[in-house]
Amino acid sequence: MQVYLVGGAVRDELLGRAVSERDWVVVGATPEQMQRLGYRPVGRDFPVYLHPQTHEEYALARRERKIGPGYRGFTTQFSPQVTLEEDLQRRDLTINAIARAADGRLIDPFGGRLDLEHRLLRHVSPAFVEDPVRILRVARFAARFAELGFSVAPETLALMRQMVANGEAQALVPERVWRELERALAEPRPAACFDTLQACGALAVLLPELPWRQREQRALQAAVSLSAEPTVRFAALLAALPTSAVDALAERLRVPNEFCELARLTVRLGARLARAAELDAAALLELLEAADALRRRERFRRLLTAAEAAQAGDPLDPAESVPAAAPARAAGGASSGFPAQLLSAALAAAAAVTLPADQLKLLSGPAIAAQLRAARERQLELLLREPGGSRPGR
Repeated sequence: MQVYLVGGAVRDELLGRAVSERDWVVVGATPEQMQRLGYRPVGRDFPVYLHPQTHEEYALARRERKIGPGYRGFTTQFSPQVTLEEDLQRRDLTINAIARAADGRLIDPFGGRLDLEHRLLRHVSPAFVEDPVRILRVARFAARFAELGFSVAPETLALMRQMVANGEAQALVPERVWRELERALAEPRPAACFDTLQACGALAVLLPELPWRQREQRALQAAVSLSAEPTVRFAALLAALPTSAVDALAERLRVPNEFCELARLTVRLGARLARAAELDAAALLELLEAADALRRRERFRRLLTAAEAAQAGDPLDPAESVPAAAPARAAGGASSGFPAQLLSAALAAAAAVTLPADQLKLLSGPAIAAQLRAARERQLELLLREPGGSRPGR
């Protein structure tokens, strides 16, 4: 029985990156042996165990054989006779198919170290085409490692195009598509994910509602510069779409509510938020109410960030239409004219308004709401009259 550290932990160690979790492969063992040693079985489709002390995952070495379409169409074979190289061969990319033995020795049968040096995302074997999830994984790794200079190897991109042409991308279930996209949105360069999906033809299949133009590229770049939150990045990315397209995409991919809500609000209110400095007190309060800002203050904060990023995506030139990478409009990626400071101050001022207790005793029901709204509007009027800062930008 031999135990090897595998996959992302070895890759990240070689890149000098922090290792967040470690996965292990066990060669020459049986399920009975693992359980006798105290490992707890957790794998549903193949033998995976949790270490009794560290709780890290230990998987028995296995082979996979394609028996049907899609990413579920596999049969898994495991036994003490499966070798480490056979286990590594079933992996997606060479940089993820490197193992480290207990004595520190690296086992690299597919040239992963060389591809790390050359900054290439390259498939391990022709069996890459058997699993459509790998299209999404390569795009996600592109988003993760673009800042380090990684690119997709031409031959791997060719295989991804072949998979799309053969209809493999259509076999992906919505939950898996969304899971990989959500993870890509959290990566340092999420635009590289969409570039990769566009380059292999998968974007039109998986996200037909999303045009990948300069506008979307700039908005996503600005959102990355402003926030690490995937919800904000997602909302900025979709900000130029009609609400019907956002709804269709969200329903098909079963996007979580927090993402859907913010995206819809950004589409519906983004332009009005960008012009908040032109509004009077009544219109400003109406805008806060439309965003439900007084009850959902944290969501309103994210809405402002998404709307600011979306404004940065607006075309620099009305005639601009050629899809191509372009720098954001202002340093830091966002539009410097967005009135986030004004909107935040307006929310704080409106939220601070209370009615005196003696006044409340004389009112009931709708009358309380009307008086409170009138008091908030007066407070906003005072805010807008403040000298030197009545219409602040960001």
